[in-house]
Amino acid sequence: MNKSKKLKPEKDQEEITKEEPSWKFQWCALGFISCYFLSWAIPGLLFFFYIFFYFLPYCLETDNFITLFTELDPLISFLSFPLVLIFSYILHILIAAMVTKFWYWVSERIVPSKEGIIPRNIPSKTLNLYHIRSFILKYPKNAVMKGLFPWLFTWVFNFIGATNYGKGTTIEEEILGEKFVDTGRNCYLAPNAALASHLVEGIFGNVYYFKIRLGDNCTVGPEAPIAPGTKLKDNSYIFPLGAALKFTENKGDYYYFGMPIRRLFKRKLKEYLKVSDEDLKKADNLYQKYEDNKQNSKK
Repeated sequence: MNKSKKLKPEKDQEEITKEEPSWKFQWCALGFISCYFLSWAIPGLLFFFYIFFYFLPYCLETDNFITLFTELDPLISFLSFPLVLIFSYILHILIAAMVTKFWYWVSERIVPSKEGIIPRNIPSKTLNLYHIRSFILKYPKNAVMKGLFPWLFTWVFNFIGATNYGKGTTIEEEILGEKFVDTGRNCYLAPNAALASHLVEGIFGNVYYFKIRLGDNCTVGPEAPIAPGTKLKDNSYIFPLGAALKFTENKGDYYYFGMPIRRLFKRKLKEYLKVSDEDLKKADNLYQKYEDNKQNSKK
């Protein structure tokens, strides 16, 4: 009897801690369906309207091939087809960003995003909205990154409000980087670098959700993960396969390598890059000219 009495509360407690609210799945489905449908339906209708009422009668159904280049309407319909196609694609991206921005704004009105540790074994609005935001941001991210104009990535997510990428920043294809990131000007993230502003510790562990901050002119090499809470100062360069652990804060103006990242001194840098002292002097002179030109332009 005593054993049964002890086991019952533990079983109940286990059921409570593993409980997951189901309403977040309905919100995820609503956000995805509305984003997917509207972003394809509106540009699709405009594109097929152009096809059936302009391109088909004036271009495809013309009796004489020569008239495509001698008459105005057939010529315009023939030359405008790629432009209309590109416009429809850009409209698709724009509508997807607008719908995602709306749902992101709604989620922020309920519980604003903030830095901290989110327990995964305790059901809460913060946890649910964390999952919902992560889900609804995936579609516009993949639509842009795997589309015709991947350079629109920074503009799209700045527009949504999930990030704050500085002017001139370039983001190559990566699995993360769509939320809680703040960078300076002219930063570059190489392919498969990861700005991981959220990190789950273990299968049932907590979610570390802290903003990643990069200064001006920072470069993150390929296959280099950046963990939550990392702050890279201006002119930091992380070599490929380097990794910044949680809450890393460097001094800037140096090269970094390894896991965790550590400063790469000049002798080691020459061995790593296989360069001579003359090459390093040329690089220093170019950088000094760049700084001088920047100061002169401000004056």
